[in-house]
Amino acid sequence: MGTVHARSLDPVPMHGRDLGVNPDDLEVVEAEQETKKEILENKDVVVQHVNIEGLGRTKEDYLGYEISDVFNAKNLVDVMKKSHEARQKLLRLGIFKEVEVLIDISEGDDALPNGLDVTFEVTELKRVTGSYNTMVGNNEGSMVLGVKLPNMFGRGEKLTFQFSYGTKETSYGLSFFKPQPGYYERNFTLNLYKVTGQFPWSSLKETDRGVSTELNFPLWMTDHTLKWEGVWRELGCLARSASFAVREESGHTLKSALSHTMVLDTRNSAILPRKGALLRINQELAGYTGGDASFLKEDFELQLNRPFLWGSVLSASLWGGMIFPIGGRPISIADRFYLGGPTSVRGFGMYSIGPQNEGDYLGGEAYWASGLHLYTPLPFRSTRGGLADLFRTHFFLNAGNLCNLDYGEGPHAHLQKLAECIRWSYGAGIILRLGNIARLELNYCIPMGVQSGDRICDGVQFGAGIRFL
Repeated sequence: MGTVHARSLDPVPMHGRDLGVNPDDLEVVEAEQETKKEILENKDVVVQHVNIEGLGRTKEDYLGYEISDVFNAKNLVDVMKKSHEARQKLLRLGIFKEVEVLIDISEGDDALPNGLDVTFEVTELKRVTGSYNTMVGNNEGSMVLGVKLPNMFGRGEKLTFQFSYGTKETSYGLSFFKPQPGYYERNFTLNLYKVTGQFPWSSLKETDRGVSTELNFPLWMTDHTLKWEGVWRELGCLARSASFAVREESGHTLKSALSHTMVLDTRNSAILPRKGALLRINQELAGYTGGDASFLKEDFELQLNRPFLWGSVLSASLWGGMIFPIGGRPISIADRFYLGGPTSVRGFGMYSIGPQNEGDYLGGEAYWASGLHLYTPLPFRSTRGGLADLFRTHFFLNAGNLCNLDYGEGPHAHLQKLAECIRWSYGAGIILRLGNIARLELNYCIPMGVQSGDRICDGVQFGAGIRFL
């Protein structure tokens, strides 16, 4: 619960010549002690003052929203609970290194017999902080260096510069973050970035230089993100052997897009959940605000997790998406969907399902993928706790399809095409959970429903990432 201090109400020792205690006053002190004890036992208390000590550049009015609920406490337990909640809110702002809480009896001329004062002792973060860490993406790793200027103007603002060097992607960017006072979940972000990525399954390399703005806010049980992005994209061939279809996509394009994402997440963990559900729906409209790309893109993700027998967990997931061209403009290879690999349909090569040309995978305009998983504790473990709890055995069944659509046909024809040539696989393996950062999988896969041109991984397949089917 953090550190919540309640100052001792016991009187100081009554012995010693330097204490200045008159023996004739002992009865009065004892009566005073009993009165103070009654305050703790009394259900009716009043929080008279809430103080914050240790502030430097932080504005007091910005913190008032986070601590105001402490005044509504009606008893000592309630005071401690609401003080702890206020402490958590203050730490969540990302502007304090430490926050301690001190609860004491009110003093002064206006002090009530049942009055309490609550003091938050804070330690602000330095004006400039640095960080170094590693990140795990979808079957790739990266080293990240960052410099932050927290609480720039005293109301939670943050300026961040970040450089990332990875196995397939290198990026650097500058972002400015501004929360709404009193509603930290409502915030605004402005990003400037440059990202260079390599996509060997398509013999493609891409460099993006762009700017984006995001508005995040909660609504009922869901979290929403409204985003505008303007990006200058440079596509090129990764190898001389790149297919003509990839060479044809090479060059410079401008993309301006509006997008909306809704997330409903009740899982107890994002990496390896034991219970709960996830629903993520994303819409993207490109071309309405300018640029060369013009399309409407819809995709979703659904996941359900339920405890099963003997500590095991049964999990089911479904992904799907479709992209519609607008104004007769073709869909760029950089905007299409990709499927296959250790993080989606296992047993197939990374993004190696669907349309391809001369060995280069070109992505598709529609896809779906589903998975059924059984996660169980390691067999033969002697005790609970320890290193063994980071591992799970894993049994899975995956299926999916990726294709291009003829938009002159109706929805029934589209569904029929998605139901043809279904790829599927099954197998078993071991999972290692790396805290709440990522997870590693080592599976033995048996791919089925293989179509001409698909690249398979029949046997042992390793996967690392955050988002898994």
